[in-house]
Order: sequence, then structure tokens, then C-alpha cells
Amino acid sequence: MISELEQYREVAPKGTIDFLYRLSDLVQGKRFLHITAVRYGGGMAEILRRLVPMMKSLGIDARWEVLAGTQEFSDVTRRIADGLQGSPQTISEEQYQTYLDVTTRNAKALNLDADLVFTHDPEPAGLVDHRKGGKWVWRCHLDAGRPHRSVWSLFRRHVVKYDAAIFSLSGFAQRLPIPKFLLHPSIDPLTDKHRDLSRAEIGEVLDRFHIARGVPILLQVARFDRFKDQIGTIRAYRMAQKYHRCQLVFAGSGVIHDPVGEKVLAEVQEAAGNDPDIHILQLPPEADREINALQRASTIVIQKTLKDGFGMAVSEAMWKGKPVIGGTAGGVSAQIVDGATGFIVHSVEGAAFRIRYLLSNPGIMTRMGATGKEHVRRNFLITRHLGDYLTMLKLLCSE
Repeated sequence: MISELEQYREVAPKGTIDFLYRLSDLVQGKRFLHITAVRYGGGMAEILRRLVPMMKSLGIDARWEVLAGTQEFSDVTRRIADGLQGSPQTISEEQYQTYLDVTTRNAKALNLDADLVFTHDPEPAGLVDHRKGGKWVWRCHLDAGRPHRSVWSLFRRHVVKYDAAIFSLSGFAQRLPIPKFLLHPSIDPLTDKHRDLSRAEIGEVLDRFHIARGVPILLQVARFDRFKDQIGTIRAYRMAQKYHRCQLVFAGSGVIHDPVGEKVLAEVQEAAGNDPDIHILQLPPEADREINALQRASTIVIQKTLKDGFGMAVSEAMWKGKPVIGGTAGGVSAQIVDGATGFIVHSVEGAAFRIRYLLSNPGIMTRMGATGKEHVRRNFLITRHLGDYLTMLKLLCSE
């Protein structure tokens, strides 16, 4: 239904929706297939749940397939993903054969027939060995700019068989003999994670998690992972709290079946100690409304990660009118306009200083929040993302 796109007229920049209609006329009837490892969990799956229906509403035959894997397959693809992000990893011949075997089974079970096939991240990348026509693009959402060499050498043999590769930032990319494109991720302002909430809805979530009202909230939304540096955030909070009473809230995904996440969570809990103003929340993947409420209730959002992908939690917070203090990792610094929508910091001490500065200057926080929301409107909404995909379809599949 075309009306699905009409909903975005009130939030997208002026002229965007009419432009998307005209662009879609150029690719009518084309078949666009997305393949991922999961349908829930993570920003990539979240945005596909909206993008695919939007493409269908514009007359494009859009589909989304999900791999069927095993625990052994998940283990090896986790190693590949970590290796692509620079973590030293050893992948045995047996583990790699598991990757190939599961890929082959999925190639037989899935319908891979499309004009344009997007495989997202390492898990489905090997399917290119079983392509049945059309153009194939590997969409890498990870920071693969400085991979562990042995992992990249192993994995590259699949990537070079694609017609193109897409990265979120130039610094995330590798040299390849195929065309490379840059495409920023996005947020959907109309989902439960981003829609406006009433004061009562926000208050209900705070009460459920025993978070005090009226005390400034510092919020970090991230899975429990050493790269997210929750320990560093605790240190910055403690430095700032010497001057301003505030609360620190960690909203992280659950760590079931994730031994590394369990260990990091335990370390964060130990670092927090018995501080009643530190709230450590384990939320399920579908906790969109809770994340929305926490972001809207927050005073400052902190995303000082050590290593990250694009990190859309930054744009999510700015869309709610919140100043963001972030590090230089991944796409965090690409979203923050330093000094205008938040601050980019390089250390725990720098984060603490900016927390103190903002808590002392509420008027500056308000101005930064308004500027940040407009910045997201112009650069990081799903309507821009849809236009990028339609352009790729036209560019790669023109007869």
C-alpha cells in the first residue's frame, strides 16, 4: 500500500516522499532479496522489518530470507565476525567446513532467484558460491577496516565473488577488486522504538525498573561487550557524581547462550557494586518500547565505545532530542556533530568533564537536543535508506 509511505511525510525532509515515488517508477517489478542470519536482534534486522514492506508497497518484489544454522555454525561465524573486527582468531579446517556445510544446506533450501541479492554480514556471505543469477552485493555492517589477517584471507575468497560490496564508512572497508559503496544505516521514526510516548508511558517504565524520577539519568544502550566499555562509563559517572547527583542506567541485551557477554555482565555488576544509582538492565530483543522510554527519560546519552559498527544508538538518542557523548570508534563520531549535537571524547576523563559541563548548562543541552533531532531527520531516517536501496537496484540491475 502506497499509504504506508505517506505516513512519513510529517517526519521526513520536505520533498523526500515524492522523490521516492519517482525513483521507484524506475525499478518497477524488480526482485530484491535480503538474506540475514536472524530476523530479530540488532539494528540491521530491525530496519529490514520496515524496509522490505516499504519496498513492496512501491511495487518491488522484495523478500527477506533467514538462514537456518546450528550452534557450531553460530560459533564459527562469531569467530569470523570478531576476526573481521580485528580480534585475533583461529578458525580450524573443521570449523570452516561447518561454515561451508551449513551454507550449502541453506543454498538448497532457500529461493535465491532475484535481480538483486543482498547478503548481510559474514553469516550468509558464502551463499554467493551458489548464486543462480542476478547481481549479488555483500552488505558489511561491521568495522572490517583492520581485520585479523588470517580471518580476512579466509573470508575474502567469498567476498571477491560478489558484484559489489557496501560498507557503512570508508574506514570500515578493505581493498577489493569489486566496486565498493558507502551506505549509512538508519532509524525508523514510526516504530515503537522511536514514536512519541506520553509522560505516563515513560513514567511506567521508570517505575518498573526502579529508576528515580527527578534525578538526571545518564544512559548507555549497548549489549554487554568489552568493546562497549561499560566499565569506563562507570568510571566517568563516578567522576561526574562528585559534582552532580545523577543516575547511570545500562540498557543491554540479555546474555543467554553468550559466555563472553555473561562474563562482561558479571564484571559490570562487580564494578557497580552496591551503588543504588547504577541500574543494570538485561532487556530482551523486543524491548523497543522500554528502550524508547529510557532514551526519552534520559538527560544525557553516553556511547563511548572502544570499537563499534555504525552505532545507531547515537541517532536513536538524538532523535529523542538528547545530547550524546560518544567516542571516536566506528560510526559514533560520524553521527555526532562535535559541539553542536553532543561531544566527541577520547578518554574516561573527557567523558566525565563533558557530563559535568552539560549538567551545569541545561540550556545548552536543550539546544543540542533540538539540533541533533534535525541532524537525524536530514541524514539518518529510513526514508533516506530506502532511497539508497532503490538507487542501488537501479544502478546494478538496469538492462
